[in-house]
Amino acid sequence: MGQGQDRPYWNMDIEPLLNTPEMEKIQLEKLKKMLGRLKAKAPFYSKMIKESKCDPDSLKSMDEFKDKISLFNKESLRELVEGFDGDFIKALDQIMPISVDELDYIATTTGTTGIPTPYPMTNGDINNMWGEVMTRGSWRAGIRSSDRMLYCFALSMVIAGVPSMMAMQKIGATMIPVGAEAKSERILMMQKLFKGNVYMGTPSLAEYMIEQAPKYLDKKVNELGFKALICGGEGGAGIPEVKAKLEKAYGARIFDVGAGFGFSCDHDEYQGMHSIADDLVYYELVDPVTKEPIPMENGAKGEAVFTSLEGDGWIMLRQSMGDIHQVFTDPCPCGRSGFRYKVVGRSDDMLKVKGVMVYPSHIKGVVNDFLPRVTGEMRIILDEKPPRVVPPLKLRVEYAQGLSGEELKILERDLGEAMSRRLKINPEIFWVEAGSLERSHYKGQTFEKTYE
Repeated sequence: MGQGQDRPYWNMDIEPLLNTPEMEKIQLEKLKKMLGRLKAKAPFYSKMIKESKCDPDSLKSMDEFKDKISLFNKESLRELVEGFDGDFIKALDQIMPISVDELDYIATTTGTTGIPTPYPMTNGDINNMWGEVMTRGSWRAGIRSSDRMLYCFALSMVIAGVPSMMAMQKIGATMIPVGAEAKSERILMMQKLFKGNVYMGTPSLAEYMIEQAPKYLDKKVNELGFKALICGGEGGAGIPEVKAKLEKAYGARIFDVGAGFGFSCDHDEYQGMHSIADDLVYYELVDPVTKEPIPMENGAKGEAVFTSLEGDGWIMLRQSMGDIHQVFTDPCPCGRSGFRYKVVGRSDDMLKVKGVMVYPSHIKGVVNDFLPRVTGEMRIILDEKPPRVVPPLKLRVEYAQGLSGEELKILERDLGEAMSRRLKINPEIFWVEAGSLERSHYKGQTFEKTYE
């Protein structure tokens, strides 16, 4: 691997091969080895592989693999844990090719939609799997060892927390681990003291800092010295209107990361996230309802499913995280390798209004298109458990300071027309004053559930 600081990729041996026929051969050979390990050492998967008559040694194609091996999702995990009377450790021992005693860390998702998905990891997983992915993406974003990163994800063992901070060590940048739990005043104080030039955290926290920086530092965020914002943990950085808001406010490029093993590029217009780990994880799409495979063709939409090709503790076998993606296999205008995906939404968050499917990210995108007449903060009010919504869909939206009377009526008309034209819904809008909706230092709030 070349050592030049101006090289296009962190890993010059692998990244040029992403999304090529040569990579497909590499993937099949790695999959056969992984299936062999799981058959020999992971009891749950061993039983599945034997019953499916999927012989790792004679596996001919990825299509054969997908035909024989069932999906593993949150429901599968729940059933597995329940089968061991709620003992998560015993359940983990069933789905790894190593013993739980060999693990170095156990991270999880936030668990906001039920049982948290575990990420059991060894140091090898942190350094050679997750660390490799985060470093490849950060390198493409122009991050180098001389940079200082203000790390604002929560300092916990959710995957976007401490594990991702540890993974970033590989690139050699200076980490300033302040954490979302420190709250905005301390985050801004740490930035003032140590002058980070890269922000890493949720987009909703980055939005909140736009309001807070003048209050605590008497400065606008574009005076804080950031050259890049690396955002993940939730949708936002991939919503064009939110991306534009943040880039304008900070005077910095924003990069979207997550919902798999992707990292967006520095093209002016959001192109989705480049999948940068084809040699580490096999990616596929399935129909969200039938679970049948969907061909990886330009523009295809489906539920994203992942299979580990490397790793020790953090192993996925046709595992879904519940995200709906749209993929793009055509070359990206940025010139970098890897097919791309955009997050359409989480299957858990999908709403159906008079038969029309709509995701919160779409609604937030339309609302943010009306900046500066709105703040961008909004809530979707749900009176019943989703996905079905009895029309009209109710939205609570903050209007900008100083807006009133006839201006507000015109804004309501314009926003309603945009929702109807772009999303085919006609929401009922409840206006609230700027600053009245609670801000979050963690994940931004989307729903207001009156039925709970």
